[in-house]
Amino acid sequence: MRNLPMRSRNWFLVGVAAALLSSVPRTVARQATSEPARTETQETNIRAYVELLRADVNGKKTLIYTDIMQFSDEQAAKFWPIYREYDLELNKLNDQKLDGIKEYARTYSTMTDAKADELAILALELENKRNDLKKKYYEKIREALGGIIAARFLQVENQILMVIDLQIASSLPIVQ
Repeated sequence: MRNLPMRSRNWFLVGVAAALLSSVPRTVARQATSEPARTETQETNIRAYVELLRADVNGKKTLIYTDIMQFSDEQAAKFWPIYREYDLELNKLNDQKLDGIKEYARTYSTMTDAKADELAILALELENKRNDLKKKYYEKIREALGGIIAARFLQVENQILMVIDLQIASSLPIVQ
């Protein structure tokens, strides 16, 4: 892979990321919508499974970033602490999104206009918060490492998040 031109290698890695990340949200969404009511044990199992998947996804994201970003040691020393901060905040938003998916699954068969509106507004608010978060960390990375690396971070992160979002969206049934 090191012999591939940079542009080809980047597209190859995005494809690998898509393949690696594609099963994660689908599995969680399928679990969330498979039964109307969950027991406490089932909820605990889902939470444990989500944490395991997150660890796997985060490990793969680290590999993807490392290869695409091509950091020097000095750049890596500046980037990774900022990225870890970002990822912690992103995970909090992802927890809220997961709660919304669970609520959607719980109320899917008895959906009302009011509940559909509530869930749609939550989804839009979380999307806005995620964009605000990306802006915040784009600025931090730009200040620490310059515009090119910050733009590269934003491109890679957007591509990974789009793949995950697509998998989640394609796994959830359309509101009836």
